[in-house]
Amino acid sequence: MNISQPASALSPDELERYARHIVLPEIGGAGQQKLKRARVLVIGAGGLGAPVLQYLAAAGVGTLGIIDDDTVSLSNLQRQVIHDTPSVGLSKLESAKAALLRINPHTRIEPHGWRLTADNAEALVTQYDLVVDGSDNFATRYAVADACAAAGRPLVHAAVGRFDGSITVLKPFETGADGTPNPSYRDLFPEPPPAGLVPSCAEAGIVGALTGVIGTLQAMEAIKLITGIGEPLVGRILLYDALAARFDTMRYKRRT
Repeated sequence: MNISQPASALSPDELERYARHIVLPEIGGAGQQKLKRARVLVIGAGGLGAPVLQYLAAAGVGTLGIIDDDTVSLSNLQRQVIHDTPSVGLSKLESAKAALLRINPHTRIEPHGWRLTADNAEALVTQYDLVVDGSDNFATRYAVADACAAAGRPLVHAAVGRFDGSITVLKPFETGADGTPNPSYRDLFPEPPPAGLVPSCAEAGIVGALTGVIGTLQAMEAIKLITGIGEPLVGRILLYDALAARFDTMRYKRRT
């Protein structure tokens, strides 16, 4: 993945802070500099966005953009662990920014306090190297996925419900090792379900720790993409059943 920011040396504080990364041969100093130069946009500072933002800030991602137009409510705190009780009533952007700067003052936070739509998504997405989607509705998911495909930006997508979750990485602007174009979000989900078919978290409920599991996996995929290590979940969707404590992986392809 191409990183847009110029290289800059790690300070003594950063060398100590990221020491456990730097000793990993797969990451090292060069990988840590890629993390420092990276610009990552996170959609939502909620259940999935909370662990994504916390772990990417802790990992040393240089710039984190956050888009969210909501405020913190008491019912959020069961799963949205970036916020705390004194934050109730604050904007999620304000609360998240304060929490992230406590974790890592080296991380730059770029707040976007408006709702992402199909009309404004691409202009925002093009400002970043990578997008992580923690949204909770299909309209936003399609808008983000279409914008990332058009702009050539990798997208780490996930969804959760009650006791299960899924995660995949989308790079439809590239081809696989066999020369076949990678699938898009619309290959995985050709059209949204009918209105009212999929209940919201408020209607169906959700176990809080589930969002931590899936959001942390999203952060791991983002780190892999930025540093160029491992095999991202491109053309594969990882499914997690919390009640059965089981992970399954399914492959999917571009529709002809």
